[in-house]
Amino acid sequence: MVDVLLAPIDGFYDHNSYEAAAIDVSLFILIIGGFLGLVTKTGAIDAGIERVTARLKGREEMMIPILMALFAAGGTVYGMAEESLPFYALLVPVMMAARFDPMVAAATILLGAGIGVLGSTINPFATVIAANASAIPFTEGMLLRVVMLVVGWFICVAYVMRYARMVREDATKSVVYDKYEENKAHFLGDKEEGQLEFTGTRKLILGIFVASFGVMIYGVAVVGWWMAEISAMFLAASIIVGLVARMSEEDFTTSFIDGARDLLGVALIIGIARGIVVVMDNGMITDTILFNAEQMITGLSSVVSST
Repeated sequence: MVDVLLAPIDGFYDHNSYEAAAIDVSLFILIIGGFLGLVTKTGAIDAGIERVTARLKGREEMMIPILMALFAAGGTVYGMAEESLPFYALLVPVMMAARFDPMVAAATILLGAGIGVLGSTINPFATVIAANASAIPFTEGMLLRVVMLVVGWFICVAYVMRYARMVREDATKSVVYDKYEENKAHFLGDKEEGQLEFTGTRKLILGIFVASFGVMIYGVAVVGWWMAEISAMFLAASIIVGLVARMSEEDFTTSFIDGARDLLGVALIIGIARGIVVVMDNGMITDTILFNAEQMITGLSSVVSST
């Protein structure tokens, strides 16, 4: 019973060795929330959303395949997973402003990155490790993985665009229609189109915002960053945004804390959910699953096993 109660705590960090588990991801989420809170406070995101929706008027659906291709690229190259979490808070208001619903934003990110990971071509955290374990070059089976990626991407895009088109034509078809007004108030507020001016300061802040995610992707894919380095980078970006926006110390801290508070539930759920893995590991459930999975692929070619 004590071990079960300790499992959620061990989901954040091992209470015996004090090694980090999901606590680094949770901290990353909180800092990202603070960063988003600061940028939102400046009005840069809202002004940018208005500009994007105005430019894409009548072609809003084209965002879906483009974004899903980008997320799939991240998934297939370096296994984009936790790194995609900040994009949910960014993409939901964009999709809602385009008369879609939050599920379109979530599906665009989740299925885009997910199909990329599923069809990992050069993902060092999956394909390369599996290939090394099988004692074969990771390029073996590359064609099969590329086919899986491309076919899967087309299927996912068709699925999301079909749902998005249905919701845009009839909002009541949304699976979260009962939360429509609540989501609209939370993500879009009561701002009217054209209300916010896209000033030079807001353009600069939005540029910093976009560049921060670009640096994050480069750091993870090329330099080898993980949660600590990414969190530090977004903390630095938050300070830069505060300076550019000429925020007072009180406005800066209040906006940062409010933003972190919005994602506090997500940060807690990540750690607690990791506790389930702790229970599975300690109860030998994971070992049982892996053993039976190994028995199922025993005798297959090494290419199939690594793929």
